Amino acid sequence: MLHSQSFIKTLRQPPKDAATISHKLLVRGGFISQLTTGVWNLLPLGFRVYKKVENIIRQEINRIGGQELFMPTMQPKELWQETKRWETIDPPLFKFQDRHKKWLALGSTHEENITDIVRKRIDSYKQLPFALYQIQNKFRNEMRATGGLLRCREFVMKDLYSFHQSEEDLDRYYQKVIQAYHKIYQCCSLKAVVVQASSGTIGGKESHEFMVLAPSGEDKILICSKCGWATNIEIGPKNKRCPECGQVLVQKNSIEAGHVFKLGIEYSSKMGANFVDKNGKQKPIVMGCYGIGLGRLMATAVEVYHDDKGICWPPALSPYDIHLVGLSLENKKVANRVLKVYQELKKLKFNVLFDDRLLSAGVKLKDADLIGISIRLIVSEKTGDKLELKERSSSKSEILTFEAVKKRLKRG
Repeated sequence: MLHSQSFIKTLRQPPKDAATISHKLLVRGGFISQLTTGVWNLLPLGFRVYKKVENIIRQEINRIGGQELFMPTMQPKELWQETKRWETIDPPLFKFQDRHKKWLALGSTHEENITDIVRKRIDSYKQLPFALYQIQNKFRNEMRATGGLLRCREFVMKDLYSFHQSEEDLDRYYQKVIQAYHKIYQCCSLKAVVVQASSGTIGGKESHEFMVLAPSGEDKILICSKCGWATNIEIGPKNKRCPECGQVLVQKNSIEAGHVFKLGIEYSSKMGANFVDKNGKQKPIVMGCYGIGLGRLMATAVEVYHDDKGICWPPALSPYDIHLVGLSLENKKVANRVLKVYQELKKLKFNVLFDDRLLSAGVKLKDADLIGISIRLIVSEKTGDKLELKERSSSKSEILTFEAVKKRLKRG
């Protein structure tokens, strides 16, 4: 992609109301723009990062047997009344009437919908277990929608639902999901701590949150430095000691990057989602629910990976593989040289953002640092027939031949 032809516009100043690092940098870098409170456009740069997050999540959920489907945003009032959540869910639903005076809600979550699908199609233990998931917009009527992508009123979530004969089978799959989540965060270069959490208005007998430690995080957790046990501060022990080993717990700031729930028969018993077991007895299906917000994961990566110049994307999330910067392009020899490098990199199947603008070196390098693509290559009068390679996360750069660059990047 040629920068001169791209829909990329960086800003020198963050929005006045921006409080979090990710809010400031994602707006300044041209990744997102605000439509209204808690509602964001993903601009081309931001959408490239989003698609990388989506692909990582889809790959790991498919590996544990998740089958992808897609459920509607609009949900009828009657479904929500079956579980008595039409009036009680928090945050409250966005509700509206259609032209036939029928009440609908924008889906903030899909437990009722998925349970309705399953109860119409499952009747025997022989059809269990299985897991269904979607990656879809959610709408939550938040009182305080701040922090950019960290707290939105409309956002994209991966929600996975599993269906089982027994609590024991749910427990086994629950652990599989936890391991898959750890792989997702690892692919994104994030380390998450699993903490005991409140199930809130989703319900169920047990839930856990995945917390990424970050100084700027709004969530407080208590963690044991000895054995690693952790909990959300809201449900932590009053004596602030680890229930596993007795060590004094330490409070840390963190960002919630995922939440999993053992729903049990919370929804199936209320909605009549039953199966017939081996003995011919009818029982409610045992369920689990597992969510990750994609925009929140993007923002979390920025909260963890940045410096005073801008974003430092981990390679797996970088919007492009390489940021190729041409300096002194009024010099025809340099211009021809950098164009040839660009064409060669494309032949090697690299995704490249080529800054071909006729601007000063200072402006171009500031934009490169702000956008934060993981690898930067510079061609200039100074580099001659070589290239300057710099990893965004490093303060050092190297002057290398194109062949050496290819070896370094391990492609071609």
